Amino acid sequence: MRELTVWFLLVGITTSTFAQKRKATELSGQFSAIGSYSPKQDLNTFIGARYIPQLNHYRAIDTSRKVDLEASLNLSGSVLSHPFTEFSNEGKIAPYRLWLRYSGKQFELRAGLQKIDFGAATLLRPIQWFNQIDPRDPLQLTNGVYGLLGRYYFINNSNIWIWSLYGNKKTRGLDLVETNSGIPEYGLRYQFPVTRGEIGLSYHRRIADATSLFGVPNMDFIPENRYGLDAKWDYTIGIWLEASYVQKKKNIGSFTHQTLANLGGDYTFGIANGLHLMIENLFFASDEKAFNFESQFVVSALALRYPLTLFDNLQALVYYPWNNSNAVYLINLQHDFKKMTSYLMAYYNPDSFSGLQQNNLTNQFAGPGFRIMLVYNH
Repeated sequence: MRELTVWFLLVGITTSTFAQKRKATELSGQFSAIGSYSPKQDLNTFIGARYIPQLNHYRAIDTSRKVDLEASLNLSGSVLSHPFTEFSNEGKIAPYRLWLRYSGKQFELRAGLQKIDFGAATLLRPIQWFNQIDPRDPLQLTNGVYGLLGRYYFINNSNIWIWSLYGNKKTRGLDLVETNSGIPEYGLRYQFPVTRGEIGLSYHRRIADATSLFGVPNMDFIPENRYGLDAKWDYTIGIWLEASYVQKKKNIGSFTHQTLANLGGDYTFGIANGLHLMIENLFFASDEKAFNFESQFVVSALALRYPLTLFDNLQALVYYPWNNSNAVYLINLQHDFKKMTSYLMAYYNPDSFSGLQQNNLTNQFAGPGFRIMLVYNH
């Protein structure tokens, strides 16, 4: 309720500010309805709906500077059931995005609840530090973070990012522990072009909170440094590298240091309408000592996409951990109607899977299953 109250208050203040000299106002939204069946689950039938209304305001200050606002809500409801015997329902109203941005020809400054995303990888992401994007989700939904983000774009196409976050507790990406929400986080990124590609260097500092993981006191103040490197080149095939090193300044056993590295590539074969292939390989190690590599695993991911017609696409995803046989499989048939998009999915998810982002907005159930999704954007 506190977040929702702040959301309505800020929308009201900003709308009043723009009222006298408004250049553009737009109201849009996305409605999605989902039905799935997972026979392995006790509550095997899922029916849900989500609506994300979005308000955008825009005001030009002069020919090069502007102020704009984005505000959206996440309205969702769902029912889990074993038909005619057991039922469980859930409803939620929460802010989805709420940010105000001041921008010019070569800079922008954005404050509020926002999505922060960067890096070269798509399927297995070592520097997915600030969101929960699940590659199995065709809508790419993710919770945002509260913070202030500044970006400056240089003439040579390089750019620098600086951010400070506050009030964010939940785990994000491949986090092993939560964040101490009462202490600000901060970081920066420099991205610059190279021959036929670009390279990014990133750093982030937060105070981790491992209380819920260990269940003992004095674990809510653990300084943590993150270092990220990502690079991408476009030759005959696309090639990328994404890596991160996470260093905790307090010894918490095998969670003290993490090393992640992803090497990937993609290519479109000239077969009929064009078959797009993407492959990524993720190495992950978590150790008490830096770069000891005692506890490690490797995951490979493969994605295929083939356009059947102008309105139909077929996609297949496979995630295979080499340490065990807990693989993930997904086949998705997408059809675009005039005002709506449908997705028909068949999947298999193991009981547990390491290395793949788990998004609490998308309800991924263990075992085999089928899912139907209808999406309407206005």
